[in-house]
Amino acid sequence: MAGCEAALQLAARGAAVELWEQRLAPAPPDGWTPAHTTGLLAELVCSNSFKSSDPARAQGLLKLELTHLSCHLLRIAHSCSIPGGAALTVDRQRFAETVTAEIQSHPLITLHASQFDNLPALLESGRIGIVAAGPLASGSLWQQLGALLGSGAGYFYDATAPVIEAGSVDMGLVFAQSRYDKGGGDDYINCPLDAPQYAAFRAALLAAELCPLHGGDELKLFEGCLPIEELARRGVDAMRFGPLKPKGLTDPRTGRAPYAAVQLRWEDALKQALSLVGFQTRLKPSAQQHVWRLIPGLTGVRLLRFGRMHRNSYLDAPRVLQPTLQLKAAPRVFIAGQLTGLEGYVSAMATGLWAGLNAARLAADAEPLVAPEGSCLGAMLRFMSNPAQADYAPTAFQYGMLTWLPEGLRKPARDALVHQRAQAAWDEMRQLLDARPPA
Repeated sequence: MAGCEAALQLAARGAAVELWEQRLAPAPPDGWTPAHTTGLLAELVCSNSFKSSDPARAQGLLKLELTHLSCHLLRIAHSCSIPGGAALTVDRQRFAETVTAEIQSHPLITLHASQFDNLPALLESGRIGIVAAGPLASGSLWQQLGALLGSGAGYFYDATAPVIEAGSVDMGLVFAQSRYDKGGGDDYINCPLDAPQYAAFRAALLAAELCPLHGGDELKLFEGCLPIEELARRGVDAMRFGPLKPKGLTDPRTGRAPYAAVQLRWEDALKQALSLVGFQTRLKPSAQQHVWRLIPGLTGVRLLRFGRMHRNSYLDAPRVLQPTLQLKAAPRVFIAGQLTGLEGYVSAMATGLWAGLNAARLAADAEPLVAPEGSCLGAMLRFMSNPAQADYAPTAFQYGMLTWLPEGLRKPARDALVHQRAQAAWDEMRQLLDARPPA
């Protein structure tokens, strides 16, 4: 995600770009990574949702800012969108295919179908580089980054959700509705559970067999995207206040909200596949075959893709990165994407965009820019590079990163102030970018 956005930003400014992607080469027997399943660029390994498009929400405001900045992957995402309520949801396959085609056809981008594993040579050459290898960087590249930066890297465990065949869902036991009728009003399929069904499902989750971790690892999780079995473990009603919350839904058979509801989100424009929303999991495939079938409407479900857990790595950004995304130890090298510890697809696009803009400036002998403080991007990058952070952990963009925002403001006043400051920041950003020297 970040690497593709950076490459397109650079090429749009007249820079010749070389882009390496190991997954374009034939995969080894155990696959290139524990999460990817294709050789396409910008493959979405987790959800096919880019979160809320509502500009009153943090992720929606960040998207609006990226639109102002001409984000290429966000443009492609909108062109591949499918119904998803208030969220920007995309056809997973079509999105990756479109990004890949745009990169491959660009005359200024040379695509290498191989692993990049010579960071020392890049440093010695004096060329400008962007490392956007995601949280699943190849072992050799990760070791070379470690040798350059010393200790200070972290890890956490992330997981993907299962994808099922839409034709295997018993439509007589489910109903179509978005929460609060947002979007098209019926963009999601809902599997309602009563109290006994919910209790039985939770008990099965807690008893199910889990995949082992890497030897000696502690189970460190990203709190913003917990596995469904971990939520079940945290309390009887934790799932009902999370992905199984019934708020905003009305079961047409009862005229009331169900006790709990599993939501299914469309994966493709042809409506052949559905994913279980919020069901990222560490369960073994054999356990998934059993547990998901306890959900009403899914008793005969056919799985197209099992949920899987994988180990993600990230840098200690406050110690090694500048807010321009340059490495302190090697300022001609930029870091973008989840290696920065900024979590989520939209954060990956945002950091790729800013790394591309700043790499283009550096190539033109101009100083890289620090994004305006009032902007979403500026707030993210200042949070990421703040040396006062002692225990840096992966974080998605949120309003709490806006350090200038007064505490205690009620929502309408807060949103009005955020948008006012954001507009001023966009104006400032446009002036900065318009003043950039020609590439």
